[in-house]
Amino acid sequence: MASESTAGPMPAAIAEAQGMWGYSRAQFVALIILVAALIVGPYFLYPVFLMKLLCFALFACAFNLLIGYVGLLSFGHAAYFGMGGYIAGYTAKAWGFTPEVAVIAGAVIAGLQGWVFGWIAIRRQGIYFAMITLALAQMVYFVCVQAPFTGGEDGIQAIPRGRLLGMFDLNEDMAMYWFVAAVFLAGFLMIHRIIHSPYGQVLKAIRENEPRATSLGYRTDDYKLVAFILSATLAGVAGGVKSLVFGIATLTDVHWSMSGEVVLMTLVGGLGTVFGPVVGAAVIVAMQNYLAEMGAWVTVIQGAIFVTVVLAFRRGLVGEIANLLKVKL
Repeated sequence: MASESTAGPMPAAIAEAQGMWGYSRAQFVALIILVAALIVGPYFLYPVFLMKLLCFALFACAFNLLIGYVGLLSFGHAAYFGMGGYIAGYTAKAWGFTPEVAVIAGAVIAGLQGWVFGWIAIRRQGIYFAMITLALAQMVYFVCVQAPFTGGEDGIQAIPRGRLLGMFDLNEDMAMYWFVAAVFLAGFLMIHRIIHSPYGQVLKAIRENEPRATSLGYRTDDYKLVAFILSATLAGVAGGVKSLVFGIATLTDVHWSMSGEVVLMTLVGGLGTVFGPVVGAAVIVAMQNYLAEMGAWVTVIQGAIFVTVVLAFRRGLVGEIANLLKVKL
């Protein structure tokens, strides 16, 4: 009897935490595994590789917020990822911003950019929306080629990592890793909270049947615009952190191929799943890292993976696992 009385509060506390944050039991377990992996990961794998993975995982999660929960396919998300990197890198190097302020600056500019581009794009749907986002992103790319502050084709090099809050030296890889892991986890939890909030439920309603959501009195364009801004801002955070990790911001991060990579990561992991983009980013980044000696063949392999996922794993890796286990991930 005593054991029952002492064991009783723990499941209740877990259930309360799950209800507060909107986690299913499977998601709660997956979150614990994710946090554990973040803690032990740098002791088994190269920290810089893990930091790259986490930057792209946050980028993919931000993209998934838009396509997975609103149903808007953007072919221009590299514009926000790359611009966040440029602004964070420039402010850290030229103005001496601390790393957290530099990342915030990159996120703010990316968010403002998302506000303007979103306002233009959300008035169209389907392929028209996708093409507008691609065209706007290409404009950003050519601006970055010509703008003096970006360094043109050379990019911004020798970006200092600096001292977090003016106290913690991030030049050590392990110190930088914990900063990147904290930013990723904060962004991941923020996205999860958004999609499980009343606002997130409206986004899902818009994805499923926008005319019906409109008939119920929701101003769907406003909801979509806010989602676009949030997605762009978080993509800017990911880009800003990446520029600090590697000490460089280049045209690669604003190129259209980067937009294609984040689409691939999200599809491989699973659209509309919480953990899918993280898994997809891990698969693609690991493949690029360990198959780097194959050169251009890596792109061919990526294409083969894309075709395979579209034909055989329509829900993505996490989506298929969730469907098989009859759980929500």
